Amino acid sequence: MKNDIILETERLYLRKMTYDDLDSLRAILCDPEVMYAYEHAFDDDEVNEWLEKQLKRYENDGFGLWAVILKATGEMIGQCGLTYQDCDGERVIEIGYLFAKAFWHNGYATEAAKGCRHYAFNKLGAQEVFSIIRDTNKASENVALRNGMKYRGTFVKHYYNIDMPHNIFSVKNKNCQR
Repeated sequence: MKNDIILETERLYLRKMTYDDLDSLRAILCDPEVMYAYEHAFDDDEVNEWLEKQLKRYENDGFGLWAVILKATGEMIGQCGLTYQDCDGERVIEIGYLFAKAFWHNGYATEAAKGCRHYAFNKLGAQEVFSIIRDTNKASENVALRNGMKYRGTFVKHYYNIDMPHNIFSVKNKNCQR
């Protein structure tokens, strides 16, 4: 697995997801409590589409949502990574994260998100990274704040026939000059 690691934190490895991760991914994306901000748990077809989307992102963008592996057990406990997203009409690099419920409130999301911020700034040369978060998802907003981000505004995403307000958080790379 060492050769597959994109980034490493104190307790976590982040690596590209593979088809071998489908069961772990299914356990996360099919859990209604985990997926509350999406307004529905995924079915098997949606889980497969989700993985295919990440594999295409790796190929096309060089990054995507990565499997988060707990070093202590080797278990996939979530996903975190970088994706291009539409943020109120602007294409931005977003740090996204989604973890199995059993691993909430342990600081893993913050640890992984900070690793992704560091990767975006130091490996990709990004000038700014964002987290676009459903306005009802206070736990994810807290992760963004702990990741050094500031609230930047709100916009509405239309997803699964529902208008969903999202809050925009971002942090600028202090090493980049504009």
